[in-house]
Amino acid sequence: MADPTCVFCRIIAGEVPAHFVIDQGDVLAFLDARPLFPGHTLVVPREHVVTLPELAPERVEPVFATVRRVAAAVVAGLDADGSFVALNNVVSQSVPHLHVHVVPRRRKDGLRGFFWPRTRYADEAEAEAVAARIREALDPADG
Repeated sequence: MADPTCVFCRIIAGEVPAHFVIDQGDVLAFLDARPLFPGHTLVVPREHVVTLPELAPERVEPVFATVRRVAAAVVAGLDADGSFVALNNVVSQSVPHLHVHVVPRRRKDGLRGFFWPRTRYADEAEAEAVAARIREALDPADG
């Protein structure tokens, strides 16, 4: 179901212009209006969902199959060295509609501040405790 306040739903409905890369079925891909680099593409489900955990299990494969296709196409079509694929859930999600960023990358392209500082676990016990908490929170129905 579309959300009339969502700019991506409005793009999907044709109310807001966009440069589509893929417009078929339940998944679409269009250029980001404010790209990190030319070719920065957003892959979105046609259905309005905000975060990945809200995406129905049967919709995951079509979305990520499209991400895979777009990731290959931005490299081949733009003669890029590789690609960066990212998805935010709530934090840093500028549009509350699930979208996967596919960004063409080139060696020494200057993309640095986009990444956050890395740290280490204090020890193996801390790492195992964190892993255990995540395992305990996994939904058994998801496999």
